[in-house]
Amino acid sequence: MASKIVTRFPPSPTGYLHIGGARTALFNWLFARANGGRMLLRIEDTDRSRYSEDAVDKIREGLTWLGLDWDGDVVSQFSRLDRHHEVAEGLLATGKAYRCYASPEELAEMREKARAEGRTANYDGRWRDRDPSDAPAGIKPVIRLKTPLDGETIVDDKVQGQVTWKNQDMDDFIIVRSDGTPTYMLAVVVDDHDMGVTHIIRGDDHLTNAARQIQIFRALDWDVPVMAHIPLIHGADGAKLSKRHGALGVESYRDMGYLPEAMRNYLVRLGWSHGNDEIISDEQLIEWFTLDGIGKSAARFDFTKLENLNGHYIRQSDNAHLLAALEEALPGIDPARRNSDAALSNQEKTKLLAAMPGLKERAKTLSDIWQGAAFLFAVRPFDLDDKARGILEKSGDILERVARELSTQDEWSVDTVETVIREFAEKHEIGLGKIAQPLRVALTGTTVSPGIFDVLAVLGKDECLARISDQTG
Repeated sequence: MASKIVTRFPPSPTGYLHIGGARTALFNWLFARANGGRMLLRIEDTDRSRYSEDAVDKIREGLTWLGLDWDGDVVSQFSRLDRHHEVAEGLLATGKAYRCYASPEELAEMREKARAEGRTANYDGRWRDRDPSDAPAGIKPVIRLKTPLDGETIVDDKVQGQVTWKNQDMDDFIIVRSDGTPTYMLAVVVDDHDMGVTHIIRGDDHLTNAARQIQIFRALDWDVPVMAHIPLIHGADGAKLSKRHGALGVESYRDMGYLPEAMRNYLVRLGWSHGNDEIISDEQLIEWFTLDGIGKSAARFDFTKLENLNGHYIRQSDNAHLLAALEEALPGIDPARRNSDAALSNQEKTKLLAAMPGLKERAKTLSDIWQGAAFLFAVRPFDLDDKARGILEKSGDILERVARELSTQDEWSVDTVETVIREFAEKHEIGLGKIAQPLRVALTGTTVSPGIFDVLAVLGKDECLARISDQTG
C-alpha cells in the first residue's frame, strides 16, 4: 500500500509571508488536499540572529487569511537541534562524514587559487582522509559530508525533468558549522525524513540544494522524497519580482482589499494550468491539481489581471460575505480605523448591506467598496470641491423640482424612484444625465458613486430630501 502523501511548507521567520512563498504554500496545500494527504508547517528558525517572533505570527496569519490550513502542530526546526547533531554524529561514526580543520587562511588560499585557475572555488578535500590526530591547535572543526568523487547525482524532478550533476564538480560541503550549529542542508533532510515528507514542492532556486540534499539522504540510506521545483514569479516586465511588481507580504493584499479566494485562484494560475480555465473554484482546484499541470517557465505577476479577477469574485460574492471580508480588512483599508475601534456598528452594517448590490458592481477591491460607501456615512452639510459645485450651479432649479416629485412618493425603492425620475426627465425633455449628476452631488457630495437609483433607495426618503435641501435651500 502506498504511503500517505505528506508535503511541507518551511518558511524562514525573517519577515512577512511574501507572494512567492504564499504560492509555494498553496501548491503544497493543494497537492496534499487533492491526494487525501497532509501539509505540515515547519518554521526554519535555526538562524537565531535573524529570528523574529513577529515574523512567525505574520506567516501564520497570512496562511490563515489565505485559507491554507496545516496539519498538526507547527514544528520549530531550532527545537530539533539535538536530533540534527545525533544524525551528524552517526555520519561521522560510519565514515560518511569527517571533521575538517582547515583554517580560514587555508580556505581563502583555496578560493584564490581556484579563481586564478578559472575553476569553481570548491573545497579541495584535504581533511577527507586525514587522521584527526593531525588537527592543529586552536581550530574548531566543521563537519563535512564525504560526497562521491565520481559518477552523477540525478534529480528526477516532476517539473524540471531529469537534472544531472557530475559529482566531481561538487565538493565535500559542510553539514555542521564550527560553532556546532547544523547547516540548512542537514537540518532540512533530517526534518523531512523524520516528519515523513513524501513530496518536496518548492521554488527552482532550490534545485542546486536538491543535489546536495539527495547526497545526504543516500549517505543515511533514507528514501529520497519526490521533488518538484517550480519556476519563480517575475514581474509583468519579465524582471525578477520586486516590491514594485507586487512582491509584498500577503497581509498587504488583504489591506488593499483583495479577497482570499481571488488570491488563491490568481496564485495557482501563476505557473499551473488546467486547459484554458481561468476562474477556478477551490473544489475544482482540489479535484484537478496535479504536479503535471505546473509549467517550466517563470510566471509573470500582473496587478491588472489580479484586480480584474478580484472584481469578478466580488460581483459573484454573497453580500454578507463581502461585509465580513470588508470588516476584516478595514484596519488596513482605512487608516482612520487603524488606531480606533475598527468594528462596524450595527447601523453601519445595515447600511452597507443595503448598499452592497450597487457598491460591488463597479468595485475591483474591497477598498473600492469602502470608498464607494463613503456617501452612506457622510456628515452634512457637504464640503464640495469646485467640480461638484460647478455641476450644482449649472443644474438650475432641477433639483428643487425633482425633490418635489420625490416628496410625493409613499413607497420608496429602487424601482419607484427610478420611475419618478425617468418620467420627470421625459415630461420636461431633460436628459437623464442632467438630472442624475446634480442629484449625485447633492446626495453624496462627490461626482462618482454607485448608480443614482441605488443611492436614493439606500439613503431613504427623508435623508435624500434633507441632503437635496442642503444644496438648494
